[in-house]
Amino acid sequence: MRARAEPWGAWVKLDDPPMLVGVDRDGARLLGLDGGARWSDSPPPSPPLEAHVAVTSRCGAGCEGCYLDATPDGLEPPSAAIEARLVAIARAGAFTVAFGGGEPTTRRDLGELADRARALGLQPVVTTSGLGLTAKKLDALARFDQVNVSYDGEGARYAEVRGFDAAAEAEAAVRALADRGVPVGVNVVLTRATFAHLAGALARARALGAREAQLLRYKPAGRAASLTYLDRRLTRSQASSLGPTLRRLAAELPGFGLRIDCALVPFLSADPSIAPGDLARFGVFGCEASAALVAVRADGRLAPCSFAPPSELGAEALDAMEADGHLAAWRGPASGASACGDCPLGAVCRGGCKVVARFTTGALGPDPECPRVVAARAREEGA
Repeated sequence: MRARAEPWGAWVKLDDPPMLVGVDRDGARLLGLDGGARWSDSPPPSPPLEAHVAVTSRCGAGCEGCYLDATPDGLEPPSAAIEARLVAIARAGAFTVAFGGGEPTTRRDLGELADRARALGLQPVVTTSGLGLTAKKLDALARFDQVNVSYDGEGARYAEVRGFDAAAEAEAAVRALADRGVPVGVNVVLTRATFAHLAGALARARALGAREAQLLRYKPAGRAASLTYLDRRLTRSQASSLGPTLRRLAAELPGFGLRIDCALVPFLSADPSIAPGDLARFGVFGCEASAALVAVRADGRLAPCSFAPPSELGAEALDAMEADGHLAAWRGPASGASACGDCPLGAVCRGGCKVVARFTTGALGPDPECPRVVAARAREEGA
């Protein structure tokens, strides 16, 4: 058991099954934990719970919406550099390290890096396109606690997001990982073209052996930071229907896990049946950039999240990120909208996705695509 004290109690990492659990101070004491300075009147800042590490910016897929703008000749840092970043992440007190890219399986040492992360007390997970999967790459992926394969649906649905049809290869990767006994999920990017076909994509993924899906909002970063974003983002009606859609999918796919990324949380504000306390209880939060989450770019620089521009601070200084001005600007809830002030999800949502806000308005929030923000602005314009 690995634990970390927080002002309200402690985070406790369980190994079987891998799970991060929050307990209050009384529960922490029962486990023999002493909060020390974090239970004082002036606790020090809490470090990130999770770090997203780009282990390469190489990828030959050429997806139209690649958030990193990865290329076949992208940067691939040496093993020693990645290991040093993992040491810094563990030293800072994080629990999970999510390997990404680029395409992580282009690295020959991917399995060894997973082992190194685990030896440092970190839980290693990884996202892959699944394209070009070989027996050797499968062996490397099997050393992670979970592998998520990018999969946006069958045939045309996949092509609508990626710009080419490699759905069959992604499906083969999901099946191969599941047959190997590797915990596997799928990452599904939501666009206005694929939203209506989401149920079919998830049912197909489950049939292939995936145990859960991570639903991702299409974000204007990398190659997606262009005017095409405006045509691909969810429509207002789709965004407002996210809550009921999730409940329907959960009923249709019993036993299949559904997760949403932090950028989708503001869309739940349109659903009056969503209880903020329930979201907080199950760890569903809005923007956690530079707070519970931090990203490490392939060149070693820290970024608020994988989709945000980096600071000049390197990963080796992760324990000093609180003092960095760029990271601080992304930390904390967005402000500046009356719709956020009286929103019941405000404390959980934290103003929505700052990446979207920065691209569409030039500011870091509030999220201009949040249904409540859209409605509030319509009222203001009509007044």
